Amino acid sequence: MIVRDIDFGSVLDASGVRGFFGDGYWFHKIFGVDFSGSTFVSKTTTLEPRRGNMPVDENGDPLELYPHCIVAKPLKGVALNAVGLSGPGAEALLKTGRWQKRQEPFFISFMAVGKTKRERKAEVFEFLRMLNRYRKGFQAPVGLQINYSCPNAGSYCNKDEMYDSDFLNEVFVSMADAHGVFGFSAMAKFNILTSVEFVKELCSYSFCDAVCVSNTIPWGALPDAIDWKGIFGTDESPLAKFGGGGLSGKPLLPFVADWVRRAREAGITKPINAGGGILSPKDVKLLFDAGADSVFIGSAAILRPWRVENIITFAQEYATRKGGENGEKGVGYQKA
Repeated sequence: MIVRDIDFGSVLDASGVRGFFGDGYWFHKIFGVDFSGSTFVSKTTTLEPRRGNMPVDENGDPLELYPHCIVAKPLKGVALNAVGLSGPGAEALLKTGRWQKRQEPFFISFMAVGKTKRERKAEVFEFLRMLNRYRKGFQAPVGLQINYSCPNAGSYCNKDEMYDSDFLNEVFVSMADAHGVFGFSAMAKFNILTSVEFVKELCSYSFCDAVCVSNTIPWGALPDAIDWKGIFGTDESPLAKFGGGGLSGKPLLPFVADWVRRAREAGITKPINAGGGILSPKDVKLLFDAGADSVFIGSAAILRPWRVENIITFAQEYATRKGGENGEKGVGYQKA
């Protein structure tokens, strides 16, 4: 996936799957997981320190071996999380200098969490100003993945508000600031509940370089298609005390493939980074065949860590083959 002449590769991390700095987690070390070949995408940070629902240390690393805000069901290929964007805040992360030392292109994921649209716009702009101050210290190209769809961030992702004209304007302004004002490559992150028409309008503007889909979806979404009780054995979320949480894993995959296919049919030509429910190489093929330019690995890294290396290798090989078939169009449709 080439964005603004930067090659971010055909395989990316799901944001946070390796933490804020790419170290991974204790179970990755047990299984000896090697993420080589996957482009690093940081855990989503907020402007200010945020407690969230998962206790973390000053570097943003989890303090709990088995966080209480995450329910994983490996045999069913699903996970529910209500981490809530816990972290030390953007400036604390930048001050470590660890992002600046990275040698390969990567993405920093950011989300504004203010209660009002005005507050969130201000947060995005202040984050961009802050990142710009540190810019000269970066040794590798960095892109921004702006998260608009975390279901654990309170009022920001109220489903009744998400697709109104004010929200569209909010997304436009933050993306325009990221690219037009500060010159960063900007990729917007949504979930499968986001309408294709909404994203198509966003993609009609030059400042939207790429789209990432899908984030987790909130507890109870798509009740006619997802058997929530069958998966978790209850009508109430096991993370109800944290707001319900967001679902990732196997149930999302067909919806992601369908969303990407409909996006291409609707005329969206910007690069699409697709993921959600990838647990095996054949899942990667489904998303590339639907029209994705790149895939991201998240579910497998949590639920099938021993498969990660094979999935990355297959994805790279299939993307190369698919790109050769499509000629200059590449895997998907267009370079940003």
